[in-house]
Amino acid sequence: MARVAIRKPFDSAPDLLSALELLKPITWFPPMWAFGCGLVCTVGATTVEWWRLALGVLLTGPIVCGCSQAVNDWFDREVDALNEPNRPIPSGRVPGRWGLYIAILWTALGIVAAIPLGVFAFRATLAGLLLAWAYSAPPVRLKLNGWWGNSAVGACYEGLPWITGAAIVGGGSVSIPVMVIAALYSAGAHGIMTLNDFKSVAGDRRLGVRSLPVQLGVERAARLACWTMALPQVAVALLLLAWGRHAFGFGVLLLLIVQLRLMGRLLERPRELAPWYNGTGVTLYVLGMLLSAVALRSVLPL
Repeated sequence: MARVAIRKPFDSAPDLLSALELLKPITWFPPMWAFGCGLVCTVGATTVEWWRLALGVLLTGPIVCGCSQAVNDWFDREVDALNEPNRPIPSGRVPGRWGLYIAILWTALGIVAAIPLGVFAFRATLAGLLLAWAYSAPPVRLKLNGWWGNSAVGACYEGLPWITGAAIVGGGSVSIPVMVIAALYSAGAHGIMTLNDFKSVAGDRRLGVRSLPVQLGVERAARLACWTMALPQVAVALLLLAWGRHAFGFGVLLLLIVQLRLMGRLLERPRELAPWYNGTGVTLYVLGMLLSAVALRSVLPL
């Protein structure tokens, strides 16, 4: 009688390149940039050991953001098998349940890596990991509604990494001005996430994903995205002016004026021009983040 081979769960581990592709390194830049803004913005910054800074960069980018990508791909594996079969999980390059194993392992790694960075950074990391799972995993699956899903991604990509960096450099505390500016740029990122949904309107509508372009239509969603990106920057500029950082406040306004010109072109053909705007207008948006972070170094804590 022929013997039936019993396949063990860890027999068919993915190769390192496929596992790295699952973590999507190209997505790590936004939270790492926000973390950098947190590093440079803190008033009365303490001397920080190099390993804490390096650990913070790894935590916000490769670990927490990478974890969110693995979680998303695992719970989207059936949809990706239809729409993007070349992705690591549906293609079989990350076989079996390895996508889930990597997501769980990276979650645990994030929790452990955050412990040496202090209570504030640890709590921000837990919040980011919780949002990463809530965004993709049932029964919550925030991504099914653009209002909630985009808010979760904006918080994970901008606000939480920013205050994590500020907490590390600030000796475990974050001033109110830093938290306010981080929250405003996090809110503006909601509009950036809406632009990313334009490329998948047909598929989202067919699969029941209620992104904002699906709910509002492409044109209305594009206008909302522009308002959502612009208004927080107006608030940031006004706050910097009120705090006496006039050159920086006017600098943020100047960057916004250029963005408004670009937004005018975007609204002519939002679906086609969204990738173009991501490379132009969003670049100016993140430059404004850095400018604001530098300005905050001279703002007294409130």
